[in-house]
Order: sequence, then C-alpha cells, then structure tokens
Amino acid sequence: MNKAGIEEIKVEGKRVFVRVDFNVPMDDQLNITDDTRIKAALPTINYLVENGAKVILASHLGRPKGKVNPKYSLAPVAARLGQLLNKQVFMAKDCIGAEAEAEVNHLNNGQVLLLENVRFYQEEEENAPEFAKKLADLAEIYVNDAFGTAHRAHASTEGIARYIPAYAGFLMKKEVDIMGKALENPSRPFVAVIGGAKVSDKIAVIENLLKKVDILIIGGGMANTFLKAQGYEVGKSLVEDDKVGLAQELLIQAQTAGVRLMLPTDVIVAKEFSPDAPSRIVKVSEIQPEEQALDIGPESSEKFAKAIIPASTVIWNGPMGVFEMAPFAGGTEKIAKAMAECQGATIVGGGDSVAAVEKMGVAEKLTHISTGGGASLEFLEGKVLPGVAALQDRQ
Repeated sequence: MNKAGIEEIKVEGKRVFVRVDFNVPMDDQLNITDDTRIKAALPTINYLVENGAKVILASHLGRPKGKVNPKYSLAPVAARLGQLLNKQVFMAKDCIGAEAEAEVNHLNNGQVLLLENVRFYQEEEENAPEFAKKLADLAEIYVNDAFGTAHRAHASTEGIARYIPAYAGFLMKKEVDIMGKALENPSRPFVAVIGGAKVSDKIAVIENLLKKVDILIIGGGMANTFLKAQGYEVGKSLVEDDKVGLAQELLIQAQTAGVRLMLPTDVIVAKEFSPDAPSRIVKVSEIQPEEQALDIGPESSEKFAKAIIPASTVIWNGPMGVFEMAPFAGGTEKIAKAMAECQGATIVGGGDSVAAVEKMGVAEKLTHISTGGGASLEFLEGKVLPGVAALQDRQ
C-alpha cells in the first residue's frame, strides 16, 4: 500500500477528523459486549492526542436507516473510550450543524470529541456531496482508520476525502499492508483456508486466490457443494445446487493452475441440526440420504492442520462447521490451533473465524486478525476498496 499515513504529517493544533469503526455489539441495556473495535483504534487516537491534534472521531453504529434513534447513539462508546484512554471524551449531540461546530470549536490541543452516529443521516450512505462537505468543514485533515467500512463509498469514508487531505491511520495501514503483502508478494508455501456456509459468498475470493496460493483448503457448508460436484451423496447437507457446475469449474481451474485443492475426506453427520442430535463420523462416501454434514471429521482436520503448520503464509476466512454447537466445533478448533502453531504469517479475516480464534484463546499467537469482515472479503477478492483509494498516495 503506497498510501500516506498520519506519521508523515504535522498534526499539532490541527482539527483532525478520524473515521473509526465503533460499530460494536451491545445488549438490550446498551452495554457494550465486545470492545475489540474500540481498542483497535487506540494507537491512532493516542498518537494524535500525544502530538497535540484536536481529535474529532466519527463512526456509524447499527442500521438506524437515516433516522435519529437513541438505541444507536454512540454515547456508551464515548464513555468506554474515555475509560480506555484514561481521559475525558466529549460527546457531540450531532455529527454536523451548529452544535457539532460549537463542540469542535471548544476543543483544545490533545482533546477528543466523538460525533453522534453519522448514519442518523441517510445522506451518509448515499455519499451525498453536501453532507460530506459539512463533515469536512469541521476539520483540516481527514484520517481513515476504519478498515471495516473501507469497502463502502459513504460520505464519511470516501466523500469527505474530496474536500480535505486524506491519510491512513495505523490500523488501516496495518490491515492493508499485511493483507496486501500476503496477496501480492507472499512468502511460500502460501495456504488459504476458506470455510463458511455458501460458495456463492466466496466465489470471487476463491477465483482470486487460485491465481496466488499453493494450497487451497475448503471446509464448512460450502465444501458440500464441491463434494456433490465430485459425485458424492451429501444427503440433507447444506448445498447450493445452482453452484455445483461452478464448483466443478473451480476444481478444474485449481488443477490447471497447479494448486492443491483440499476438501474434507470425512465429516461429522447428524440427522438434525441440533447440538443434542446423535452424531457420527463418516467418510464423505458414506453420508446417508437422511443425514447432514455439520463439521469436518478428525481425519480431514489432521490433514488440513498438516498443510497449515509448515506454511510460510496462511489466510483463513470462515469456519469448518457449525462451531457454535459444541459437537460440531472440533474442525474449526483444530484449524485455530494449527494457525497458532504455524511459524509463518497467519492472517484471519471474517467474523466467524475471528470469533473462533478468540474463543480458542489463540488470537495472541496470530500475526494479524482483520477487523473488517466484508472489507477483508472484498480485499481478498482483489477489489479496490473506495475508502482506501480515496487516501493520498505517498509522495
């Protein structure tokens, strides 16, 4: 990534508008249940504070659909951020207009203000120029540190960069640098592990990775469509019948590219989608018509792990089974452990895989955990992300 970062400019005394991703989960009492995304933005915020910037933070939260809704207020985030920074974080009642301007004008160097949810205006998602201009008028410098929203061309992620100079925050830079190197200049062998429910969600990712990887491992519900493409009976397993032909084409593409494409050789099946359903381990050739595959089997887990551990670069996106249910979590857990054992660069993207490594307690042992579900998927597809493209190139 040849984008200019905040460390390359003078920020002291400047009003700096930072787009962060504070779209955090909350319970019914509006308590934050996971503050990972807030913590991920701390290096950028702390740097700006320490270097005397007037820090103006902006984010969305949930889907308020362009209307003010107290349920989606960022006030609880301001309180939590204040605790993490160990300093007061001022909360604006709006993100544009006279009140927001007044709050910004009261800021001293090193102080932090969080604007109210930008999605309280439908113009945010419409990327309306006049709304982007109002956001830009609050500041002199724009910083994007919200990789999780970089795949969306919204007013606060792309439009604002047309009016004031735009730079990358530390998190944005780390995300794009690490994943960019993995895709463009990986240390080999390069292994990609793709799971999740549907092939249709990951077609473009698989097609892009087939041009780059040495080994492609496919697990999760999407593996069933590939198994059916190979002529196996998959019973009541989740299958996309309209994608079986495509799966056959991808198998041929892998062969032509010289990529080793690994599919499960055994699976854990049950007659019902339930944690209490009796289950058994079978070869993929032994699935009965009334059964459904809910996890990869121990033999597959072992083979996949043996391919991951000696790799120099591994990217993982998507679980190997219904890991929310204990009887069908083994495959995903085995992959998480293998990732932790691997001495190469290990990158995890996508909400479910991130949840799995957190649950397994191996997150600390990995090179990088992406904060952007949809953004990391589009990045793996080889797409240009609007929020990244809008930033200034390094001179």
